[in-house]
Order: sequence, then C-alpha cells, then structure tokens
Amino acid sequence: MKVYNSGRSGPKSTTITPSNVARPTTVLLQLRPAMLRNTIRQLGRKVQASRDRWFARPFAHVFIDPRLWSPQRRSITSAFGIGLAICFIPLPVHIPLAFMLAMLLRLNVPTLIGTVFIVNPFTVVPIYYLAYLTGRFALGQAPGSFRFELTWDWLQHGLGPVWKPFLLGCLICGVVFGLVGWLVLDRVWRSRVLEKYRTRGSRSNP
Repeated sequence: MKVYNSGRSGPKSTTITPSNVARPTTVLLQLRPAMLRNTIRQLGRKVQASRDRWFARPFAHVFIDPRLWSPQRRSITSAFGIGLAICFIPLPVHIPLAFMLAMLLRLNVPTLIGTVFIVNPFTVVPIYYLAYLTGRFALGQAPGSFRFELTWDWLQHGLGPVWKPFLLGCLICGVVFGLVGWLVLDRVWRSRVLEKYRTRGSRSNP
C-alpha cells in the first residue's frame, strides 16, 4: 500500500504491506463512570458557554437541549458506538454527520464528537488499510497493492480499482466496531455501577 502525503517539501510516499502492519491488540480500559461523567459535564459547560457567540447563534436552540449533554449511560454508550461507525466513512464529513445524528437521536455531543476524532492524520492510514484488508478477506481475495491519498482527487480517480473491497471493508468494520464498542462500553459501565452498589451495601451492612 502506498500512502501519499503532500507538504511544503513536495509529495512523500509511504509503503505499507500486511507484513509491517501491527496486529491489533485488545486493551481493557478500567473505566470509572463517575470520572467519565465529570469530564463530559466539563466539556458540556464549555460548549454551552460559547452558545452566545456569533457562529453558534443559529444553533442556540440545540445547545440548551439537556439531552445532548446528559451524562447518562444510554446517551454516552450509544454515542460512542455510532462515533466508531462514523470513523469508517471514507469521506471528510465526520463532524457534520456526528452533529446531525446527535441532534436527531439525542445523543451525548461531547462523546460523539470526541469519538470521531479517533480518525486523525496519525491513524487514518492504518484504519482504512484495515478496512481494505477486511474487504479483500470478505471477498476471498489476497491482499494486493493499495494506493491511498488523503485527497478528493484520490476519491474521484484512485478509488476505482479498489472500490469494492475498500467500501465493503469500511461497511463491515463500521458495523462491527460500532456494535462491539457500544456493547463493551455498556457492559463495563453496568459492571462498574453494580460494583459501586455492592461496595455501598457491604459498608452499610458490616
């Protein structure tokens, strides 16, 4: 796979093959719901504090909807799962789409926006190459060369030879990562809450 990045010093290319792609590892995050809720509350206050600025006035009615900033389990876990699914859309529409879905589904805005930033200049290449390999595997094809450029020109002209495995892989990864991310975070959240209640019960009943 060749990745072309344009800069002041001219275009640079990087070759990525299946042999030098790091294998995915599973990391168990020790999440604390109370800490997560406090962080989301702080982000919500900062966004709400800017709702009177000129660029935010057309959306002022959105900022005052408490459901978009609610640190509830359903709102946050669903936003996380949908954010992961959005990450695999190979178009620069992540932020507008995240805002639109948050307003339509009444999901936690800070969580959804923060999740889509998983795709950034440092992670976009391995993420979409993983999608490409997934599509090739699903079609029963051996991994081949894959030229990838972070430009609209590549989407118009370079996508043609690899569109089928690439788009299929993006679809599969988006659905799988979205569902798994939502399920894992929901289970971890529930287990933490139950553990908290058990701890309280053991303290109150020595």
